Amino acid sequence: MSVKANPTAAIVVIGDEILSGRTQDTNTNTIATFLTERGIDLRETRTIPDEIDIIVRHVNEMRGAYDHVFTTGGIGPTHDDITADAVAQAFGVELPLDDRAWAILDAHYPPGEFTEARQRMARIPVGGELIDNPVSRAPGIRMQNVYVMAGVPAIMTAMLASLEPLLDGGPPMLSATVTVDGPEGHIGMALKDIALAHPDVSIGSYPYYREARYGTNLVARSRDQDKLDAAIVAVKAMLTKMAIGFS
Repeated sequence: MSVKANPTAAIVVIGDEILSGRTQDTNTNTIATFLTERGIDLRETRTIPDEIDIIVRHVNEMRGAYDHVFTTGGIGPTHDDITADAVAQAFGVELPLDDRAWAILDAHYPPGEFTEARQRMARIPVGGELIDNPVSRAPGIRMQNVYVMAGVPAIMTAMLASLEPLLDGGPPMLSATVTVDGPEGHIGMALKDIALAHPDVSIGSYPYYREARYGTNLVARSRDQDKLDAAIVAVKAMLTKMAIGFS
């Protein structure tokens, strides 16, 4: 009997400020962790500028290739917040003011503060569902398998949490780490043999340098706890045999 593959996902980070280095992207890490814990395999991330044609192209490419696509950035009240426009174009639909979004925002702002600029955040592509935003109330957008979220990390995280009931995953990825007292060059070939002997476990080698010493983190990943444990036992036996310290 075939085993159903875990759902796949991709992230599109939208924003000139990310590409310029002025703003650091932390949303990718947050989304990646969220997906891994829920058994959804993140396959690709892209960071792109605030240009409609580019956003349309990448959204269309990725929504056809993956089960879920998450975008961050470009849904605020200013002229350069064009992600909603681009997503509407990608799906070939209009972008009208939405009664649901309007009601949420109109109730949120004090009299006179629901400005024309803020009213732009009530535009939702035809057929779109709202993603709850308990922080600043301006909703995100769900269009089929595309989830359009804010770029502000606190708001994006809140939107992501509200999506959890909609996202069916698979077995979560498990991991274990062995920290080696020495450079990875000493164990490269022996580690290859262990990887070949444990094909259902992904084993990565990640060197580091701190306090004037080289070290290596060996990280094993698998969806099967028994197979993960067996690979870690093999790694530790290899290191013991080679008289290399580890923890």
